[in-house]
Amino acid sequence: MYKNTFVILGLLFLIIAMISCSGKVELENIDQEKWKNDRDGCLGSRLENLEDLREIKNDFLGKDNQALIKTFGRPDKVELADRSQTFFIYFLEPGPECQNVEKKEDPLKAIFRLNAYSRVSEVTISTLEPGNLR
Repeated sequence: MYKNTFVILGLLFLIIAMISCSGKVELENIDQEKWKNDRDGCLGSRLENLEDLREIKNDFLGKDNQALIKTFGRPDKVELADRSQTFFIYFLEPGPECQNVEKKEDPLKAIFRLNAYSRVSEVTISTLEPGNLR
């Protein structure tokens, strides 16, 4: 009797562990390695994927921060907001850290709003800063 209980509990923990692990999101039309290598959007290759990103942006709703990092790499910028929210920002046009390229004052960026549970609650593509989106 006890042996069966341990087996059931072991399987339950294994299933929970497998579900809780987050993997990268597979994207059909976006070259993820090229995206990751275009840090701060300095090379301009992220902008090539703008329309594809607009089409799939809502697929990221509910994904956790680790899935974003595995998919797109470390964010170019992270901003903390009230109520334990975080914004992951990926520059699509050359950002402020780029050298030797023409930069816009307000570059286009993909902004992922993460809630207190580190889950994506909103995805915006805009030139506005996260605090000015609403």
